[in-house]
Amino acid sequence: MTNVTTSRSAVVTLPTHNQILITREFAAPKHLVYRAWTTPELIKRWWGGDRGEVTSAEVDLRVGGTWRYVMTAHGGFEVAFHGEFREIADNERIVSTEVYEGMPEAAPALTTVAFTEQGGRTTLSQLMQLDSQEVRDAIIASGMEGGMQEAMDHLEHVAVSLLSH
Repeated sequence: MTNVTTSRSAVVTLPTHNQILITREFAAPKHLVYRAWTTPELIKRWWGGDRGEVTSAEVDLRVGGTWRYVMTAHGGFEVAFHGEFREIADNERIVSTEVYEGMPEAAPALTTVAFTEQGGRTTLSQLMQLDSQEVRDAIIASGMEGGMQEAMDHLEHVAVSLLSH
């Protein structure tokens, strides 16, 4: 397993030639991290990191349901991703496809997000299964890590903010 970074709070590793694994701990219980991960108005507060404004977060949280997130980046261009939910275990696990709309011809990634809690803290692990090593390497080279780190930091702020509600 290749460790790409530990420069911030999320750790990015490459378990196989066509996988990316992101792991991060949050100072909030898993039901709140899960809620922040799956609730459209909360997704809008974290998904874009510091890169722009999330203008749309649509979530039909059921097996066979779809999701789509759109952000207007600070450069004025639009970034959008969408996918379909394949498996849902509330507060535990979500399996979905993910398509970057800037490269719609690429095969969808299969993403598994798991939420585990210990001592009131949640570890989120996000495993992306990609079509090839070339796709994996292109994602890593795209600078995705910086935006992901920002988004995860914002996700923690949102989840922690729910503690008082």
